[in-house]
Amino acid sequence: MRILQALFFPPEQPGGVSSMVPFMLDRFNKRGWEMDLFSLPKRVRSKGSEEVTFSTFDWKVYEGHPIVDKYIQTFKDYVWWTKMRQTKTYDLIHAHHPIAALVMKRLFPDIPLIMTIHSSYERELILNGRIQENGPEHQFLTSIYRELEETVDQLITVSNSFKQYLADYVQEPEKIGVIPNGFDEKRFKPVHHENKVPQLITVCRLVPAKGLDTLLLACAELRRRGHPFVLHLIGDGPMRPELEALAIEQGLYEDTIFYGYMLHPEDFMPFFDVFVLPSQAEAFGSVFAEAALCGLAVVGTQVGGIAEQIEHGVNGLLVPVGDVQALAGALEKVIGDPMYRYQLGRVALEKATKSYSMSRVVQQLRGVYRTYRKEKKDT
Repeated sequence: MRILQALFFPPEQPGGVSSMVPFMLDRFNKRGWEMDLFSLPKRVRSKGSEEVTFSTFDWKVYEGHPIVDKYIQTFKDYVWWTKMRQTKTYDLIHAHHPIAALVMKRLFPDIPLIMTIHSSYERELILNGRIQENGPEHQFLTSIYRELEETVDQLITVSNSFKQYLADYVQEPEKIGVIPNGFDEKRFKPVHHENKVPQLITVCRLVPAKGLDTLLLACAELRRRGHPFVLHLIGDGPMRPELEALAIEQGLYEDTIFYGYMLHPEDFMPFFDVFVLPSQAEAFGSVFAEAALCGLAVVGTQVGGIAEQIEHGVNGLLVPVGDVQALAGALEKVIGDPMYRYQLGRVALEKATKSYSMSRVVQQLRGVYRTYRKEKKDT
């Protein structure tokens, strides 16, 4: 069975789908499956010119808005690149981005196509202040979900909470499958270490949706309560100057390290003690599973896929979004009690190993792929 994994941009960055799909492909290939990876190079811009139409809505109603126009041009570019470069034939296509899915089904209508929706672009844009909720860009992007439902053979997403989110935009949400992300056990694993001062770490883009201002204010409260710690922020983004200024204002700059973008944070994540990220929304929250696989205690917010990964007080701690005092209290618990911190990390590791291993994802997807191979033979 020959399968094409269709991404959006190349898998250059670690974390989430970017790291999951190539490792998943490697697992399948080692088991004798024929599987290739396809994506749009980032250097391809404004090459496509074919007309774009959707069967469930008229996108031109939203034309003239920057996000919409960029999305449509990228769609055209993906068509152009796929026509030029994709010459093999496949038994199945598994797409990991709406544009990849819609373009592949347009160009290869007779090939069964599975689409995994990994996250919500529109929610990220709203939380980061780039578009207005219920505005034209928001309406356009949410209309894509119905188009996907109409076009692809099987929709899959990464958490039950995100399946519920999609229910507002599709006609038959009960048909959406749920397969949580998986992570290579060889890349994410605990390392024995002892830190005299508790080391906190977060890994994310520095954007408003990640709630890092809440984290810095909570850390300032920890400092006022007399708790020593070092906070490590791995990632880059438009909020970095603002966050550095806030760290200075709160007297935290000497205890906070801004690393910027890092290619392989998993190489030294296991040497920290607590992973914390107070996101405002996460479809799954891959970095929490990665931190758990490294044996860290995890602290997150009661949203989306984070709340499905963490059982409060059992394998991590959950706090409300934007609640500085609650986050400070949770961090105080794990900083002040090393045994409690160790217990949370141990249980988190056990659950992550069982629930979010790459082996589990491969097994689940293998069943889905074989279903479509059987259906194709029957027809």
